[in-house]
Amino acid sequence: MISFVWEAGLPLPAGTGGSENYTIGHVRELNRRGVPARVVTIGLGTADGRDEFAGVPFHALGSVAEVSELDGTVVFVTQFPDVATREPAYQILHVPPPLHAGRHHEARAQTSNRALIATSRFAARLWSDFLDVDLATIDVVYPFAEPCFGDEQRLPADPGQVRVLYAGRLSPEKGIYTLLAMLHSEQITADRRISITATTAGEDKPQGAIIRLLLDAHPGVHVVSSRKTPDAMAALMAAHDIVLIPSNSQYWHETFGIVSIEAQHAGCRVVASDDGGLPETDCGAVTLVVPDDAEALATGLQRAIGSGRVTEHERRVAATRFTVAESASALLDVLHRPRGKTPAEVVTELEALVELPTSTHPAVALR
Repeated sequence: MISFVWEAGLPLPAGTGGSENYTIGHVRELNRRGVPARVVTIGLGTADGRDEFAGVPFHALGSVAEVSELDGTVVFVTQFPDVATREPAYQILHVPPPLHAGRHHEARAQTSNRALIATSRFAARLWSDFLDVDLATIDVVYPFAEPCFGDEQRLPADPGQVRVLYAGRLSPEKGIYTLLAMLHSEQITADRRISITATTAGEDKPQGAIIRLLLDAHPGVHVVSSRKTPDAMAALMAAHDIVLIPSNSQYWHETFGIVSIEAQHAGCRVVASDDGGLPETDCGAVTLVVPDDAEALATGLQRAIGSGRVTEHERRVAATRFTVAESASALLDVLHRPRGKTPAEVVTELEALVELPTSTHPAVALR
């Protein structure tokens, strides 16, 4: 049994981010292959989000301490307190290390005794620097787009219209304020072809509620409800031509950017910040722009428009990259092969090396 452990005290939300899609997609694919896998939640009973995920096995625990009794392989997919496990555990590094020093000790403690899996080469480098461990000790298992994104039929396009979608959460780190500033660029205001849609994903958080009010008040943005399933998100993307991903790089680095590959599988062009793991998401239809720069985002959008709509051939090629089958196979490879050293084991070995007695005899040069 592979248990994917979600953050204690929080339900698994549908349609809010890459961590959720990554977890649910792996559980579905592994069970399809006959590999037992499930989502484990803590302290919520059956009110843990399972109603949003038909056919996905959930297992509810009452407390963090009960994780120690789980049989099989334990994979922590969000931040989770340091807790003993029967078998060596793994940690998925979905987010960057904490920015503020006050949380550094906590992050190191939570990852020190776990084998680490990053979602991009960028994230692996970021965490190896933060934890001061060899980059080779952190495996990379890329996220994926569900098959429905490549299969969804696109809606007919009006040659005189460019349908643009912002599908990220309504939170500052996702670059929403850069997008709002872009709306005042002359490159956008003077182009009557452009229509911009945003979803309400993240409006349940305090910051998201404020941003939702700003979007509602802007005449240049059409707000639609967030999509809760991959099929629904695929349909929304297939009704648009370009997806914007203006990630904020000032205090957040997108470790991968699952929205980018979903959009490309759905036949959209993507305009994304040249930051974090986003450059690794290119399936052939990504335009990278300077992050945190509204005018650069506007220029990138115009470049994407000038490239024309994605052809059927380009879409088919894009859909062969970052598949759930590839990702699940990569994950199983990591879980089945001999486990690499954890950060704590590396530190222990280094400390033991430092404690070795020094030689009392001078070195003799070889002749």
